[in-house]
Amino acid sequence: MYVPEDSLIVFGIVLIGIIFVRWMLVASLKRWSNKDPDRMKVYHIGKSIANWLMIYGTLVYVLFYFRTSDWMFQSLFSVGSEPVSVFLILIAVLIILLTSRVSSLVRRYIFPGIYKRYELDRGVQFTFDKAFHYVVMVLAIVVSLSTVGFELSALTVFAGVVGVGIGFGMQNIASNFISGIILLFERPIKVGDRVIVDDIIGDVERINMRATIIKTLDNEHIIVPNSYFLEEQVINRSYSDKVMRLVIPVGVAYGSDVQLVRELLLQVAKDEAEVSPSVRGLPEPFVNFKEFGDSSLNFELFVWISDPTLVIKLRSAMNFRIDEIFRKHNVEIPFPQRDLHVRSIDASVTEQWTK
Repeated sequence: MYVPEDSLIVFGIVLIGIIFVRWMLVASLKRWSNKDPDRMKVYHIGKSIANWLMIYGTLVYVLFYFRTSDWMFQSLFSVGSEPVSVFLILIAVLIILLTSRVSSLVRRYIFPGIYKRYELDRGVQFTFDKAFHYVVMVLAIVVSLSTVGFELSALTVFAGVVGVGIGFGMQNIASNFISGIILLFERPIKVGDRVIVDDIIGDVERINMRATIIKTLDNEHIIVPNSYFLEEQVINRSYSDKVMRLVIPVGVAYGSDVQLVRELLLQVAKDEAEVSPSVRGLPEPFVNFKEFGDSSLNFELFVWISDPTLVIKLRSAMNFRIDEIFRKHNVEIPFPQRDLHVRSIDASVTEQWTK
């Protein structure tokens, strides 16, 4: 496996030259962009292309420069009866990287036009992107191995080892992986859905191979294993129909005109609907006289909204309106109170008070 020193020097010089050209190209694009938003997009695209050209150029150069070297085709190890050499590894890596890049370009520049044309929602887009990428990469691996003359039957050794590993130490990983596939195709949740997990409200951002990423209202990210969504109870506010009922509880003092309270609450719903397109007129808003509470007459205003992501914003807006309209019509919102009734006082205590 001897390599002449002169060959290594020439190889190193050319390799350094490739890296230097990439650095010069990226630096020039960065100076040209000058932090301009439109030019920065060109800079990021150019940087990505330069990085990939450097990687592919290096691999192709290695294959071409050492094409006559014995060490390139010398067996490193064997899988079953098949020898594996550096040449086979580089060819397989090159095919897989090129396929991954093509998949990325197709999903970034071709699919968006198709999605827009057929008006597919965000969840369907994400599912199709993931499915396309997985299928293409599996085919790339199979084709790359077949192209270099590698017998796929030799993978039975690996398959047996992986099977044993899954059986004894990878049940959780395998479960989450299979659950992720089920989530992508059955779609009980999808990207963009507003969900509630353990009383935490958030939006589904990504469904990865092992876990789902949920972004909470506090801009925090929760990493939830995929199997959780198939084994536990999860509330999906966006499933099938995004329309949901918003409940606004409110209490008024005893002695208040309950008919006036009803009219004022319905007026609040009507006023909010005029400025918030998400508030629906049908089903009509409804006022529920819930109960006679300890300190108040308790009502609930039922309003139907079409966007579950606006629950907090709309609830706050209507609470402001309720407070304003109740003040204007002198409707009292009481605070909890307790009455203390003293039936008798000990005689000794009375004597102390009279002294």
